[in-house]
Amino acid sequence: MAMDTAMDVVSKVKPDSETRPDISHDDGDRERFAHYVQKDKITESAVTGNPVIALCGKVWVPNRDPKKFPVCPECKKIYEEMMQ
Repeated sequence: MAMDTAMDVVSKVKPDSETRPDISHDDGDRERFAHYVQKDKITESAVTGNPVIALCGKVWVPNRDPKKFPVCPECKKIYEEMMQ
């Protein structure tokens, strides 16, 4: 499933009214998790500096190697539900 389609599913799984995004522009993630984000949005953010939105609703500007952190449990759960 393409991430564009995945984000459409996210809006059904977690409507905007239920999300409480963290719109801070701090070090990237206070919880120290790697989040699931559309790949093209990560590239765009690297070029423009615009924030991205993870499946769990977290909003931030990525600036670190996600391989160094565990996957966000909420992102993982949402992704697995979308893949069913």
